[in-house]
Amino acid sequence: MAERIHPTAVIELGAQLGAEVDIGAYAFVGGGVTIGAGTRLHHHAAVEGHTVLGVACEVYPFACIGGKTQDLKFKGGHPGLKIGDHNVFREYVTVHCATNDGDITRVGSHNVLLATCHVAHDCVLGDHIVMSNGAVLGGHVIVEDRVVIGGYGGIHQFCRLGAYSMLSATAKLVHDLPPFFIADGTPAVVRAVNKIGLERNGFTAEQVERVKQIFRLLYRGGLNRTQALEKLAADSQASSAEFQRVLVFANSSQRGLAPGGG
Repeated sequence: MAERIHPTAVIELGAQLGAEVDIGAYAFVGGGVTIGAGTRLHHHAAVEGHTVLGVACEVYPFACIGGKTQDLKFKGGHPGLKIGDHNVFREYVTVHCATNDGDITRVGSHNVLLATCHVAHDCVLGDHIVMSNGAVLGGHVIVEDRVVIGGYGGIHQFCRLGAYSMLSATAKLVHDLPPFFIADGTPAVVRAVNKIGLERNGFTAEQVERVKQIFRLLYRGGLNRTQALEKLAADSQASSAEFQRVLVFANSSQRGLAPGGG
């Protein structure tokens, strides 16, 4: 099937379009954009800036992908945005380029961003992430694989969300959320193991039990953070993938781990 470009779409000189792209009515593609094969831009969708949009993505009406950073420290140049394959950006989603010349905002593959979500400058997103309506990421946020962010959840600049974690709807995250856990509240606190999410992603009962043990040590043992991490590292299961993921995440945290809650 050949590419389909509506006659009212605006494709600036220099834009590179892959095979079988579908560009709808009044859509806009800037001159610095590369769009992968099979990607669809619905009517009134916009992709601009120095943006690479991967294969088989779908951009819904009034979404703006590759817009200029909102960071007031922007000094010009050619910061960019690189997006992987099979991503869905629903209505009014905004994903911004990085701030500094040569830097890149990155989005992986197989992600779904529902209506009015925002990904700010210099964020790094992994794969298989779901952001529900109105979720927003401040600048330099890192979201690891298979994270779920509830509707209108807000993440402070420079925070990280560990793999398989979940931030509840309307929560405000100001610390790093460790892998495997659910955080809720304003500010958000860790409340539980993301058991359903782990099971849906193929974790065995034994693996889930290890995650529960990590949760107990970190958040139910009455220890301070240093003591809890020392106990995790000394545990008989410390070499397991689950323990190691949490230990590596915690030891590289810059904003500190989200505290526990009732």
